[in-house]
Amino acid sequence: MLRFTLSWLLVFFLSFPSSSARPAPYAMRLSCGARQNVRTPPTYARWYKDFAYTGGIPANATVPSFITPPLKTLRYFPLSEGPENCYIIKRVPKGHYSVRIFFGLVEHDIDNEPLFEVSVEGTIIHSLKSGWTRHDEQVFAEALVFLLDNTVSICFHSTGHGDPSIISIEILQIDDKAYYYGPDWGKGVILKTTSRVTCGTTKPKFDEDYSGDHWGGDRFWHPIRTLGKNVDEPRSTESSIKQDSVAPNFYPEAIYQSAIVSTNSKPDLAYTMDVDPNKNYSIWLHFAEIDASITGVGQRVFDVLINGITVFENIDVVDMSGDRYTAFVLNTTITLSGRTLTITLHPKKGHHVILNAIEVFQIIVAESKTSPEEVSALQALKKALGLPNRFGWNGDPCVPTEHPWSGVDCHFNKSGRKWLIDGLGLDNQGLRGFLPNEISKLHHLQSLNLSGNTIHGAIPSSLGTITSLEILDLSYNFLNGSIPESLGKLTALRRLNLNGNSLSGRVPTALAGRLLNGASFNVTDNPGLCGIPGLPKCGPNLSAGAKVGIAFGIFMFLLLLVICSACWWKRRQNILRSQQIAATRSAPYAKARTQSSHDIQMSRYPSRGRTAAENGPSLLS
Repeated sequence: MLRFTLSWLLVFFLSFPSSSARPAPYAMRLSCGARQNVRTPPTYARWYKDFAYTGGIPANATVPSFITPPLKTLRYFPLSEGPENCYIIKRVPKGHYSVRIFFGLVEHDIDNEPLFEVSVEGTIIHSLKSGWTRHDEQVFAEALVFLLDNTVSICFHSTGHGDPSIISIEILQIDDKAYYYGPDWGKGVILKTTSRVTCGTTKPKFDEDYSGDHWGGDRFWHPIRTLGKNVDEPRSTESSIKQDSVAPNFYPEAIYQSAIVSTNSKPDLAYTMDVDPNKNYSIWLHFAEIDASITGVGQRVFDVLINGITVFENIDVVDMSGDRYTAFVLNTTITLSGRTLTITLHPKKGHHVILNAIEVFQIIVAESKTSPEEVSALQALKKALGLPNRFGWNGDPCVPTEHPWSGVDCHFNKSGRKWLIDGLGLDNQGLRGFLPNEISKLHHLQSLNLSGNTIHGAIPSSLGTITSLEILDLSYNFLNGSIPESLGKLTALRRLNLNGNSLSGRVPTALAGRLLNGASFNVTDNPGLCGIPGLPKCGPNLSAGAKVGIAFGIFMFLLLLVICSACWWKRRQNILRSQQIAATRSAPYAKARTQSSHDIQMSRYPSRGRTAAENGPSLLS
């Protein structure tokens, strides 16, 4: 059965196409705090400045280890910036990625070793422990994660012990099937790198240093020359290794060109490391028979035990790999209850065992995310209220579950496999601004308390669409306008506090009726409110539209009155002018002057021989 399983695993790896036919994988490297893009030796990898990806404060860096990228700056996040700070990187192609973060120390403050937690996509992948600056393998955190929505969020969570300080972030695409370990493997799983060692050498290197395939993710291999004095002997070769850099893991050839072999005085090889208890681990053991003393099948056979339990029997590297100088990998998954992991190789045929490299990953179930619509609603609320930086409110509101957003209550919807917001408590926080309509997207909200702030503006009528709302407390703010009729539709509402504002108008009838059902309302200290016991009686109840209509009608009536008055005055002036003209013409002096003018005209223009008949009848006065 074991031989069949290993043969199937080997066929699975070899069934992938060669990497030479694939395009280069996506790679994003950020130099935190840098003002410009830089390149670093020996591979001259390109590091981009981290401008616009996050907040925090840039500073000069003190590099804690020689394996840390040779960058000169970092970015740190004081608690005044909030307990959670995140890098949000967009336009990342969907796929499988190795995410690696290197930590650092602020220059001239090297005695202040910060302790904090790191999450990727809402899942905690690392917690820094005291003394991490003294261990090369602890100056970074690495995890293999699936990114499914074209973005990645990498967050740093303060624990009250110094300010998180980050030197670099790497997001390196790997094969979609990389480190497949069995049926439980998938997009809902994160593999956190716990240990990765290469045996029989003293040279710590990355895949890039080994000229490894870019699809391998540029892994760091910590060297182990020996497991103890007189315990083992190193072996190395310059011969080529077959079946090394094959899909989906693309291991560098160099890790198989060195090894350790047990001795006569200590035939077993045992590698021990500290682990977190009650966790699942995926263990990968690398072999290649490079010992010149072994020439064929059956000369070296051994068992593999983990914490004393045999997990692989009768391992013959030459037989199972097909030849000498040929890479061979064993993988198993195990649950550990204690804090120690011990991998033991015990010889069964021949007196010695061989080991080339070890990888150990902690298997972490990825956290489900919060409903995107509700996240966008909280972000709109954050902007509208001008939420101070001290709140954080970065990343996902509900996950990691150890670090939810301040003032936000969540519950997990098992059927939808997502987190939902059911409570929001931001009372007495000195908030300003207004309530946006997007607040209605919090469809599952049961309690909303924003009392004791300086929020102004109207109560959005969209609040009436949150049918699950049971408690609404907006007291002691500067809200104005009327109470929306839509609040009367909140049939689940048990307590409503709107006291201490500047609201006006009639309390909605449907809302007032809820008092008969035992609901608790407080709308006092709003001088303009009326309509329920304890408040003044209301006058004619006119809606806002009716009031506007009446005002418009009065305006039009006054305008018409002015126009009519102007017309009447104009007509009156014309009549008076006509009367004055008529009176002037009827005066005696005017008549005499008229007759005189007529006689003069007649004398100037005689009839020129015309008869009386030609001239027509004479006019007599």
